Amino acid sequence: MKIIGIESASMTASVAIVDDEVILAEYTINHKKTHSQTLLPMLDEIVRMTELDLEDVDAIAISGGPGSFTGLRIGSATAKGLGLALDKPLIHIPTLEAMAYNFCGTEKLVCPMLDARRGQVFTAVYRVDGELPVAVMEPAVLDLEELLAELQKLGEKVIFLGDGVKVLKEKGLGSHVLSCQVAPPHLSRERAAAVAALGLLYMKAGDTVTAAEEKPEYLRVSQAERVRAEKLKAEAQG
Repeated sequence: MKIIGIESASMTASVAIVDDEVILAEYTINHKKTHSQTLLPMLDEIVRMTELDLEDVDAIAISGGPGSFTGLRIGSATAKGLGLALDKPLIHIPTLEAMAYNFCGTEKLVCPMLDARRGQVFTAVYRVDGELPVAVMEPAVLDLEELLAELQKLGEKVIFLGDGVKVLKEKGLGSHVLSCQVAPPHLSRERAAAVAALGLLYMKAGDTVTAAEEKPEYLRVSQAERVRAEKLKAEAQG
């Protein structure tokens, strides 16, 4: 069973192809170029290098959020386009779950964090000692202080990963969590291979959607919507 994985929830742009238990190819970039410039050329390159016939693909797994509004929309549009063109199902994979899956098998709690700006992070807490990550704390947008308070209550060893770790370090808050560690560079960011590998498990369980049904999970409104709401509120009060 062949699954294409697409990851674009933050600055990381990543595309992968998983064939049953083998990662045939993975192309990942953490750079300033927009995902609209990178995703399709990256996919084209790994398809060419692996001599893959896209008609042989069984499904497209997409990292579905939370994360950057722009990144998620570009990734969703790319996956939808492929699904429609190839008449293949899509697999919606929660971004934070896919990140946690990097540490499949560990007995520690895994806490992926994506920088949500304004001192907040998109985050969740998972146990990953089974076949699939299990959420101990569901995905949410939290202040770092709120997140650390929740982790203190759990009282277990924690692995942090994601670009939100930088914010944690800048605020000097990481030491507040007992027995915490930070993921090494090769496991610290989103990976399309994890999205595709989880997609394989979802596919076997029949957990797929059509291209028309797939939509990102943002968890909060966009900056433009917040600014508009604040403007309307100010005008109403004035």
